Amino acid sequence: MLLFASCSAQAELIVIPPLQTRVTDLTQTLSPDQKSQLEAKLTAFEQQKGSQIAVLIVPTTQPEDIAQYAIRVVDTWKLGRAKQDDGVLVLVAKNDHKMRIEVGYGLEGAIPDLTAKRIISEIMAPSFKQGDFYGGINNATDKLMGLVSGEQLPAPAATQHGGKSFENMLPLLLFGGLMLGAMLRAVFGNFFGGALNGGAIGVLAWILGGGILAAVLFGIVAFFVTLIGPSGLSQMGGYGGGYGGGRSGGSDPFSGGGGGFGGGGASGDW
Repeated sequence: MLLFASCSAQAELIVIPPLQTRVTDLTQTLSPDQKSQLEAKLTAFEQQKGSQIAVLIVPTTQPEDIAQYAIRVVDTWKLGRAKQDDGVLVLVAKNDHKMRIEVGYGLEGAIPDLTAKRIISEIMAPSFKQGDFYGGINNATDKLMGLVSGEQLPAPAATQHGGKSFENMLPLLLFGGLMLGAMLRAVFGNFFGGALNGGAIGVLAWILGGGILAAVLFGIVAFFVTLIGPSGLSQMGGYGGGYGGGRSGGSDPFSGGGGGFGGGGASGDW
């Protein structure tokens, strides 16, 4: 009987939403523009500092206390880098009139419990009482970002920036390959012109940070594009356009970096 009651209580716990963005609002309290602004700010901060700050707004955490629910969230999301444990969760339970700032192990020195409590009571609560949830969350995250920025943490990995830089160079790389291929094809013929163009484009892709695999792939593509000439390329235009359109509509997924939490932070209400 006791086991049945325990299982029943466990089944009634609020489900942890999947981590897909830095700002998760299950109450539709924030407007799309407000969410976008917060998301952009937190994204830029992570790219600059490496730490992850996420915002979660839920209707309620009942039957759990907000602190217990927050621990379940960060255990699932794993905000922050694995070895640095530099994640922060700003949690708001709107219908409960409760909020909490959960701080990862690595930031407990930068954001001690007393400081987290002051951010809640002096920044978030006054704004929330006036119905300004965006203002309270926005100002609180600004304060948290300032505190984390003063902490000596390892620089963020440069792989994401390198990948984005390479993606930004793709149009120039493709255009340059077409122009160079046309000239080499006219001078050296289809095969030798294609081979020279493939080698040149492959080396350029590697220099731009695409890696060996990207260099080989671009080299092969440049070779065959030069080999088949403009007429063959025009027939393939439909396929290339479809692929490019699919890429432009996507967005980078967001996930936690494996950071750990131990209950540091503070809770409050309004």
